[in-house]
Amino acid sequence: MEARYNLKSPAVKRLMKEAAELKDATDHYHAQPLEDNLFEWHFTVRGPPDSDFDGGVYHGRIVLPPEYPMKPPSIILLTANGRFEVGKKICLSISGHHPETWQPSWSIRTALLAIIGFMPTKGEGAIGSLDYTPEERKALAKKSQEYFCDACASTMKTALLPLSSESSQDDTEARELARQISFTVNPPGISQAEGSGTIPKPPETEQNTDAVLQAEIHDREAPSGEEEEQPAPTPNVSRSPRQRRAQQRRNPASPGLIPVQQHTGDASNTGSTLLIVLLTLALAVLIFRRIYLANDYIFDYEL
Repeated sequence: MEARYNLKSPAVKRLMKEAAELKDATDHYHAQPLEDNLFEWHFTVRGPPDSDFDGGVYHGRIVLPPEYPMKPPSIILLTANGRFEVGKKICLSISGHHPETWQPSWSIRTALLAIIGFMPTKGEGAIGSLDYTPEERKALAKKSQEYFCDACASTMKTALLPLSSESSQDDTEARELARQISFTVNPPGISQAEGSGTIPKPPETEQNTDAVLQAEIHDREAPSGEEEEQPAPTPNVSRSPRQRRAQQRRNPASPGLIPVQQHTGDASNTGSTLLIVLLTLALAVLIFRRIYLANDYIFDYEL
């Protein structure tokens, strides 16, 4: 199998290491990758003692992403148990349903212990959860030992070691792990169905609500694509009439100022025109006078 994978890949290195650590079955759990797929594991866990699952041996699949351990695995139970749906990805804080709560320090062993610890808890509507009666779960626990997996050729009666006096340590670790994960997933006052691995948003304060309302009102009053009208600058009396007209076209003034600006511009235009006419007439008189005097001088000279 090693020749098929890039041994420099962090995921491959991690899975190879975990496969070596979990090679030998214990009395509570066992997991190994398939012979032809390092990223799909089959596992077997024993039902927690003093529960509806006592005496049961349950088999399932763990599908790991290429980004493992930075992303969580998906966990699927194959044995009917009355707590998790068969053949469906279950929703736990250590599964692919909640990558926001997954920690890269967790491992496949962590997932196995978490499954054992979560089995006696209530499903409360989480994805892939079931809430069978205690009688139904106990009946399925007895029947689970008859399960055989065609994919990995595992027989439940021989998949795990017999229970020993040291089994209580794994039981305690599984229960403690389930409590820690539950506390991480569900903040105080949030049920597992509501939290279930998600971090609730904090309630909006009155100040935030007012800010949102003001922004909405502003958006409605100022349509998109239009800039707010800028106040017209104060007219500069030192500008020429042409400059004032150009300024008026660029920045229209308020209605109250238009007559004043128009009157000022008209008076300036009239005065300039009148001055030009007077200067033209004066120049014409001077030219006519000079021509008349010149002709009169020539006439006297000839005589």
